Amino acid sequence: MLKLLRVLLIPFSYLFYLIVTVRNFLFDSGILKGKDVSAKVISVGNITLGGTGKTPTVIYLVGLLKKLGHSPAILSRGYGRKSKGYKLVFDGVQFFCDADTCGDEIIMEAQNCQVPSAVAENRVEGAEKLIESEDIESIVLDDAFQHRWINRDVDIILIDQDFLVRSKYLDRLTLPSGFLRESFSSVKRADIILINRKFNNKVKLPEKFNYLQTEKNVFFARYEVDGFYDVKDYKYYSVDEFLGQKSLVVSGIAKHDSFLNTLKGLNIDVTNNLIFRDHKNYEEKDIKKIRKQFYETNAYSVLTTEKDAVKLFHYAKELDDIDIYFIRIKLVIENENEFEKILQSII
Repeated sequence: MLKLLRVLLIPFSYLFYLIVTVRNFLFDSGILKGKDVSAKVISVGNITLGGTGKTPTVIYLVGLLKKLGHSPAILSRGYGRKSKGYKLVFDGVQFFCDADTCGDEIIMEAQNCQVPSAVAENRVEGAEKLIESEDIESIVLDDAFQHRWINRDVDIILIDQDFLVRSKYLDRLTLPSGFLRESFSSVKRADIILINRKFNNKVKLPEKFNYLQTEKNVFFARYEVDGFYDVKDYKYYSVDEFLGQKSLVVSGIAKHDSFLNTLKGLNIDVTNNLIFRDHKNYEEKDIKKIRKQFYETNAYSVLTTEKDAVKLFHYAKELDDIDIYFIRIKLVIENENEFEKILQSII
């Protein structure tokens, strides 16, 4: 049924493709123009629907910029937030809003990076206000490849290796039938392409994608598990302490299978799980559901993602009798020294 619906939506995908192509032409030809801001701008984005690893990449890049002596900040749209306009999330010392108000991803990034962070639909306005209020030299834009109104010094896009290897004709169409935000040919705008294999083995790309590795700065990236952290007090626990554990797994992210497979790879039983939609905003009824299933299944603990953890933290009192942990993953870029040299040469 779903495939039939996608087939019926194909004409709308071609219409979407036409609109996006015309928009990109207007920018490429200079009819529409982006605006410069007084800081180095590094954009992280993709051309497919979510789940490519933008958040771990933002965290990685901020760490690298700090290593290179920059004073970076993070600017995001704040997808799924309940506010509008510019909001300063974190000034490097204290938080000014929570995940519901500003979005789960920016809270997670600010907690990890400890640098000024903000959200704004209008990235130019957001960048200018962030520069005005904070002492920063560079800004990492989260999910901004399609937001062309702000000029950037570095455009980085992420592509899921699995998409390159396994995607079918329908998948490679633009929205709403396919998974592309714009034509795949748009990768030519990128300065750096990161092919994220996540926890999968590195594989040979199909021949039709060979040009990526000859025309662009292409790097492969992967995930590594950093460990588990208590949602309530952020205490660290090694992976070894959870091996063979039977827990209740709670997930509200774009690609649940990736999270479940990660836990299974750690020899953790994931058959007992509660799956919610992406960017789930938890309510009291959801917490009651978690509690009910936890006790009915005699689970040892609750395991969740870091994105979910920033929202579940607000229910620490309701979950005070349940051990709940999130898994932290980090991005590792292969040939990191070369990546660092290229980034440093551009900024």
